Amino acid sequence: MHAIMLKAKLHRAEVTHSVLDYEGSCAIDGEWLDLAGIHEYEQIQIYNVDNGERFTTYAIRAEDGSKMISVNGAAAHKAQKGDRVIICAYAHYSEAELASHKPRMLYMAPGNVLSHTSNAIPVQVA
Repeated sequence: MHAIMLKAKLHRAEVTHSVLDYEGSCAIDGEWLDLAGIHEYEQIQIYNVDNGERFTTYAIRAEDGSKMISVNGAAAHKAQKGDRVIICAYAHYSEAELASHKPRMLYMAPGNVLSHTSNAIPVQVA
């Protein structure tokens, strides 16, 4: 049995560029890609906190240390500069892998400053 699970997440990153006339993709600071374990050209889901849009694209590498999140091509209609987004990558895991699986999550503070990392989401209380 296999399960599709959250592999990595960048939580509440701020879109720094929205470029309609660029080959479709999402450029992400290379240091964040490495830290999250997201590969260049890997499929990602983007959830726009500000307008509710949810869409699929792929990651490309932006300059290391740039703090860049650039939503490009047709997806630029779904996220504008300044929007806060959640970027997720998912992967298939075997039953054996599930026992030790921990996602890599990066949490952003305003200005795309990396606040902290985690490998678990706190239990939501009533």
